[in-house]
Amino acid sequence: MITPIREIPAHTREMIHDDVAEVSDIERRSYEFPWSHGVFRDCLLAGYHCAVVEREGAVVGYSVLSIAAGDAHILNLCIDPLYRELGYGERLLDDILSAARRDGVNEIFLEVRPSNEKAIALYLKKGFRNIAYRPAYYQANDGREDAAVFSKQLNKNPG
Repeated sequence: MITPIREIPAHTREMIHDDVAEVSDIERRSYEFPWSHGVFRDCLLAGYHCAVVEREGAVVGYSVLSIAAGDAHILNLCIDPLYRELGYGERLLDDILSAARRDGVNEIFLEVRPSNEKAIALYLKKGFRNIAYRPAYYQANDGREDAAVFSKQLNKNPG
């Protein structure tokens, strides 16, 4: 069993290229089918809103947000397994929501595995609602796993 580490102040900041190795390491330790180093690099190059949460100089979590045509899509949000349940995921999600509002986003979307109950609880706490399912969306050991699609209205549409 992993013992959580005590709460120590942390802050979020923009992800930079030098963070990609740490981010990729957290991704590999968190998922059976992780994103590659190259995917994170490409997200930075594409200008996505990529952020990290840093604690005592070490990256302990990250997020990737795509914004286009007034909508946003949370592509990835992950906290190092050793630092979960300390509020860092909520901090990153708050950062994402703030960035989306600043950029005039009307609605934000995400997919999550239905088996990820803690992530779903966080999204519900922050006002997301389940709007659909995508069949066979995620790779899984025994084939494919569905995705629950969530959304949240941010800025009011004019008119």
